[in-house]
Amino acid sequence: METQGHFAPRTETAASAQFDDLALVAKTVTKEIAEAGTDTSGGYQALVEESVIETAQQTLFASLLEVHVGSVDEYEAWLTDHDSLEASLAGTETVPWRAWHPVWPRDQVTAVSYQNSPEAAIATVRRQAFGQHYRAILELA
Repeated sequence: METQGHFAPRTETAASAQFDDLALVAKTVTKEIAEAGTDTSGGYQALVEESVIETAQQTLFASLLEVHVGSVDEYEAWLTDHDSLEASLAGTETVPWRAWHPVWPRDQVTAVSYQNSPEAAIATVRRQAFGQHYRAILELA
């Protein structure tokens, strides 16, 4: 089993704090992209609207989520060790590989099966975990 990413918040408070910590980074990145991507004041203003910065913050948060990658056996062993979590799997049961993220504040595990592309599976798990769980935790709906 391999793990990629930087955090798997254990509580809603920890998730909110991690999200809040990314606000300045999101603002800075968005402003730098706006400066590099436009020559007009109006174009710059459109790229640094609050909604664009919030999207950057959400994307940064999701991209930093810790994701485990391994075989079906490794995934099932991990689930056995964390039997208090409810698992949801997207994909096909017979596919040999899994990528998963524990959403501790919701007592959930978001997982996907994959055949050949762990990078795509990791990105999918992160998007699903954010969209299905963290968005509501962070009250961003």
